[in-house]
Parts: sequence; C-alpha cells; structure tokens
Amino acid sequence: MTRLFSLLLLAAVAAPAFAQSSGWTKPSDAELRRQLSPIAYQVTQRDATERAGTSPLNDEHRAGIYVDVVSGEPLFSSRDKFESGTGWPSFTRPIRPNAVAERIDRSLGMPRTEIRSVRADSHLGHVFADGPRPTGLRYCMNGAALRFVPLDRMRIEGYAAYVGDVR
Repeated sequence: MTRLFSLLLLAAVAAPAFAQSSGWTKPSDAELRRQLSPIAYQVTQRDATERAGTSPLNDEHRAGIYVDVVSGEPLFSSRDKFESGTGWPSFTRPIRPNAVAERIDRSLGMPRTEIRSVRADSHLGHVFADGPRPTGLRYCMNGAALRFVPLDRMRIEGYAAYVGDVR
C-alpha cells in the first residue's frame, strides 16, 4: 500500500505528465494560471520573452531532456544544448524532427521563425540561422517554457523512449 501511495504521489508531483495519446487536451486557462509561474504563463500563453540571463536552465549541464512546462512533451536534448552567449538556453536541433512547430512571427516588424510546442501550442522561443555545426541553427528558447528532466529520472517520469536521444 505504501508503494502504491508513493507511486501515486510521484505521478501527481511529476508535473505536468507527458501524454503521448492523441486524446491529450490542453488545460484550461484557469488551470494554467494555477499551475504555471507568472513568467511561465506569460511566455507560453502570451508569447512573452523572459529577461536574458534569468533562467536557471542556462546553467543546467546534466544529461537529460527539456520538456514543455505546459504539456510535458519532449522538446530538446542536453546533447544538443550549447552556450550561445545570449542569456537564453540554446540548442542546435529539437530532440526529434517533428518535436516542435514553426510559425512566422512578424511582431517586431521583421519576420522571425517562432518555435512552439506541437500539442500545447506553447510559445517557446525562436530559431536563428547563426548556430554552430552541425545544423548552423540556434534554437533560442525561453527557460520559463521548459522543464528539465535529468537522465536518471527519465524512465520514472515516462520518458524511457527518449533515453537514446540523450546518450
């Protein structure tokens, strides 16, 4: 019974849970306001940008994956993270080719490629063609839109299928 309670507690705390089923639905706006920090809500739901250098994920160097803070869908691998000097977590590619969605963003009077999560449609950041090899791309992400799952927790949190993307 204690083991069952521990598993249930772990499932409740490992927020938000990753849902692979096609029946996943985005939480209501009221639920998101309760679940997310104010900056995570503004970034993911209102297309805001966090202040450069403020994300603890800038200094995250362990092996693992970065998931959408709203849905838990896998987005990026630590294997593809690099120090861009911009003040935002940066990656050379998404964890899988279809892990993110692209959209043209003209909000600053010039076209940029916005990056969003596929299932939750969360605003994550932008991609620029000034990154290192092998892709030449810099996925410049708002840390507030991401949650880091360390390699040693990936199986426990339901990301076993992505362990090979980290190693």
